[in-house]
Amino acid sequence: GVCTLDLGPSLVLRNRDVNDIVREHFPPSLQLGALAMLFALVVGVPLGMLSALRANTFFDYGAMFVSNVGFAIPSFLVATLLIYFFALEWGDIFGLPTSGWDTWQSKVLPTIALGLGPMAYFARLTRGSMLETMQQDYIRTARAKGLRWRRVVVVHTLRNSLIPVVTAAGPILGFLITGSFIIEQIFAIPGIGRYYVTAVTGRDYSVVMGLTVLLALIVIVANLVVDILYGFLDPRTRDART
Repeated sequence: GVCTLDLGPSLVLRNRDVNDIVREHFPPSLQLGALAMLFALVVGVPLGMLSALRANTFFDYGAMFVSNVGFAIPSFLVATLLIYFFALEWGDIFGLPTSGWDTWQSKVLPTIALGLGPMAYFARLTRGSMLETMQQDYIRTARAKGLRWRRVVVVHTLRNSLIPVVTAAGPILGFLITGSFIIEQIFAIPGIGRYYVTAVTGRDYSVVMGLTVLLALIVIVANLVVDILYGFLDPRTRDART
């Protein structure tokens, strides 16, 4: 059944199949995970890059402090604080809803709450990788040849520093898409992660197995995309002799 994408019937909801449940609840989780990943990459990678370029400065210390705090605080606490400040204390200014998944305003707080942890991780990973890359001989050679500093940073340093980030992005994307049940529960998002918990507590084993297979497929595809991106970031990986 799995080979033909037939996950079977639900053991609790007799008139529904697992495919119908996935078709109904998976799109919100997919959007939430994609938005959280986009937020983590767009904010985390530039933050780590700027911290590496300004190492041991006030900006570097401030950025790493924010990253450490964001990485240490669990997502449910971040979600609670966002709801308290942006919906209650500053509700007249921002007016962001705290439940649902219908409008773009309702997607702001869940995206930040879910993407803050990966954003902090990407920032720290990018900073450490760039600091290591800037000490390599080919970076010194590029600068000695008279290349512009911006070109050295963007083409040579950042491109090779993104390999650890891309490696970590694959499993994290699979976790964000299917492992966001806490955020979905807090913000009342009808996603697949929230329904996964309902299936576990309701002993709907066919749904649990179907969603587990779906998670495995997402992680496999994400890792495949990561391996393909290696060839674009580092052409040496496309040569089998290396």
